[in-house]
Amino acid sequence: MRAQRLEKPALIETEPLASVDIRGPEPGADELVVEVAACGVCRTDLQLAEGDLESRSLPIVPGHQVVGRVAALGDGVSDWSIGDRVGVAWLAGTCGICRHCRAGRENLCESAEFTGWDRDGGFADRMVVRSDFALRLPDRPGDVQLAPLLCGGVIGYRALKVSGIEPGGRLGLFGFGASARIAIQVARHWECEILVATRSRPEQERARRMGASWAGGYEDVPTGGLDAAVTFAPSGNVVVSALRSLDRGGVVAVNAIHLDRVPQFDYDLLWWERQIRSVANYTRRDASEFLALATDMGIETTVQEYPLERANAALEELKNGTTRGTAVLVMDR
Repeated sequence: MRAQRLEKPALIETEPLASVDIRGPEPGADELVVEVAACGVCRTDLQLAEGDLESRSLPIVPGHQVVGRVAALGDGVSDWSIGDRVGVAWLAGTCGICRHCRAGRENLCESAEFTGWDRDGGFADRMVVRSDFALRLPDRPGDVQLAPLLCGGVIGYRALKVSGIEPGGRLGLFGFGASARIAIQVARHWECEILVATRSRPEQERARRMGASWAGGYEDVPTGGLDAAVTFAPSGNVVVSALRSLDRGGVVAVNAIHLDRVPQFDYDLLWWERQIRSVANYTRRDASEFLALATDMGIETTVQEYPLERANAALEELKNGTTRGTAVLVMDR
C-alpha cells in the first residue's frame, strides 16, 4: 500500500511527509477497508504536518476528506457491501455513552478520535474506518469534486448552524477559502444577504461573482449590521473584525481548529449580547444533512488535482495560497 506518512512535524518546505510502501490494512471487527479514489487536502493537514496542531499519534497518515469504495468488511459489518461508495471525514469515532454523545453532541465527545490525527487517513491507497462512522455518499458529483464537501463543506455547514443565521438574514464570511466558497452557496440557497471579507482582491471579485452583495478587506466591513458572521481565516484579528461587524445579539462562529492569539478588544464590541462561539468538529447528523442538501442544490467545487506522491507540494501550495481551488490527491492505480 502506498502512503504519504508524517514521521515528525517540520516546515512543509522540508517535505515532512515520506513516501512509504507498507502492508495493506486489515479490517478489525465492525470496520471497513476503503480503497481510496480521492482525498482532499485541508489546512488542518498542513497544521498537523508543521506542528501547529500537536501530534497525537506518530507516525500518522494524514487526510480526512476521503472518497472511495468498500474493499473489505470486518466481522460484524452487515450494512455495507463490497463496492459501495463510501466517504471518510474528520470524525473517526466517539464513545457513544458520555453525556455529550447521549445528548446528540458527539462532536464534543472527550474520547473522540479523528481521521488523520488519531487514525491513519486518506493520503494512501487504502485505509480503515469504523463502519458506523463511514459516510454514505450520493451518486454525484464525481470523486474528486465530492472530496472537498467532506471537510470544508460539512464543517462550513455546521458553522452556519452555530452562527444562528436564518433564511434572509445578513451574513458575513471572513476569509474566502474552500470552505467559505461552499458556505456561500448554502447561504445563497437560504436567500441570505452575504458580505465577504478577505485580503485577496481576486477572492473579493470571486465572492461578488458568487453572489456577495459586498466584498472588501477585513477592516473595511460595515460595522454593526450583520446578524451573524463566520470566520474561516486562522487569525484572532479576523475574529475581532467580525465581532465589530455584528448587530446586537449577533454571533461570530469561529471555524478553526487552531487559531493564533485573539488580541485585546473593548468590551463594547461584545456588549448587547453579542457572542463568539467556536465550531468544534461536526456530528454525523450534520454530515448527512449537508450531503443531502448539497445533492439537492448541486453545490459546485473548484479543485486542483495532485498525484499522491506530490502531497508535500500540495500542502506547500496551500500554505502559499497558490492552489486554484481545493487541492485533491488522486490515486493513480
